[in-house]
Amino acid sequence: MRTAIVTGAGAGIGAAVAVALLDAGYHVALAGRREQTLRERAGDRDNALVVPCDVAVEAQVDTLFDTVEQAWGRLDLLVNNAGTNGRAAPVEDMSAEMWSKVIGTNLTGSFLCARAAFRVMKRQQPRGGRIINNGSLSAHVPRPNSVAYTASKHAVTGLTRVLSLEGRRHDIACGQIDIGNAETAMTARMADGVPQADGSIRAEPRMDVSAVSDAVLYMAGLPLSANVQFMTVMATAMPFIGRG
Repeated sequence: MRTAIVTGAGAGIGAAVAVALLDAGYHVALAGRREQTLRERAGDRDNALVVPCDVAVEAQVDTLFDTVEQAWGRLDLLVNNAGTNGRAAPVEDMSAEMWSKVIGTNLTGSFLCARAAFRVMKRQQPRGGRIINNGSLSAHVPRPNSVAYTASKHAVTGLTRVLSLEGRRHDIACGQIDIGNAETAMTARMADGVPQADGSIRAEPRMDVSAVSDAVLYMAGLPLSANVQFMTVMATAMPFIGRG
């Protein structure tokens, strides 16, 4: 039996990944803040477990991992997907409250889940497992008016590197998937036009979210002796490489 936790599993990329893992035979704990949405994604599958959780709250994260360990006895895969963009604003207008909300979910939430996963994966037999962090193209380059989100995703890359390094001696592999314009509700605004670095507003292409879930399945399916350290999956023609 292969077991997994997917955070932010109620919608978008998290929902697509959770369903793909369920269809591939994994036992999957769907974690997120909205229980009803999670239940809709899980359906009546016997291999699905719904666990409401705000990843920014330490006690809720600990409960999530305790619930999974009690239910299935082990954890093979954590997909650290939960995240928020926050409100777009120039640096000088970014409130400390919004900054803290974005950092709390995207970075602290990823850390809390990774820490809990390490504890389970170290003590289980056979030991080890895999963590896949959702980075973003913003882990490489920023968009205008995205200081909190961009800083959080750059920091997730640092988290990925440390987890990969410290996980070696425990048979824990950690990689990161950096996604550009997957077609979800969160990226719907791309079709109408979004600010570019030169000050213009332009529409950007999107890709089917299945490209992301397929990539995660590939990363997850590797033996623990192999790891995709970083993978970029993006809409081919979006403005990222070169001058855009």
